[in-house]
Amino acid sequence: MKTTREKHFENYDVMLAVFGELDENISRITQSFDVDIFATGNSVKISGDSHAVEGAMRALDALEGMADKGDLIPSQVGMAIDCAKAGKELDLSELMNTVAITVRGKIVRPKTFGQKRYIDAIRRNGIVFGVGPAGTGKTYLAVALAVGALKNNEVGRIILTRPAVEAGEKLGFLPGDLSEKVDPYLRPLFDALKEFLGEDTYLRFIERGVIEIAPLAYMRGRTLSNCFVILDEAQNTTREQMKMFLTRMGENCRMVVTGDISQIDLPRNVTSGLVNAIEVLRDVKGVEIDLLTSKDVIRNELVTHIVEAYERYEEAEQNGKQ
Repeated sequence: MKTTREKHFENYDVMLAVFGELDENISRITQSFDVDIFATGNSVKISGDSHAVEGAMRALDALEGMADKGDLIPSQVGMAIDCAKAGKELDLSELMNTVAITVRGKIVRPKTFGQKRYIDAIRRNGIVFGVGPAGTGKTYLAVALAVGALKNNEVGRIILTRPAVEAGEKLGFLPGDLSEKVDPYLRPLFDALKEFLGEDTYLRFIERGVIEIAPLAYMRGRTLSNCFVILDEAQNTTREQMKMFLTRMGENCRMVVTGDISQIDLPRNVTSGLVNAIEVLRDVKGVEIDLLTSKDVIRNELVTHIVEAYERYEEAEQNGKQ
């Protein structure tokens, strides 16, 4: 049902801040909720479907509260919209710790100091290595930040890749198109993207090439520009593959490389590209290597105990060989 609501701003300067330069914030709200917004003095009128109007009003209320405390940045606008679409109020006191908001309204925040350090590293560096055991959130958080960068127009594409070790990177024998061939290897990334974008938006972005999915071998010879690239399961790259991947970096490109060096599936005589890169690039400016540990595992508590048990066993085994 169509409806119109009016919102009044007590402070005209705050209203201007909410609108943003060239009304860019209002444009994002009208597009996100499919409503019309008209300014009249110190007020705005919002017209459209009643549910959409309520969401737009929540977004404007949140932006007004943030603008009253300082300048708005694109990521804050995106969070306000995401939260409003999920039907939730934005907790301003927690805003600085918020990484993303899922389509179901779940607010994603770092749950350990290690995760906070990892998130900050991605935000300030061109290339970040997130290395740690399963359950530390290294891939999930990277996807959350990639989606945020895409929504805020910081990049134009998201590229997902990983080495298909089990298939030897020779995917021709698998049925289907390229996306279907690598689907089993990138399923965790797919699931995370759908959680932050929703099924329909995810499929539309895949169709338009806004989200690109490809095995690592398909990165050769390319220059990756204006994109956020995630290389997952990087412990299974060779030294040559890792060097090839990192040197694909073009203008306005951000790369996150994730992996678990305790789960290397390469032949014993092949050095992991991730292990080698940690050694080679540790002092390169603009590259940050973030090591997550069992203390950062956020799955079932039993997973933490399992990881710690394996770490003790492998350390004892290594000491026994020396």
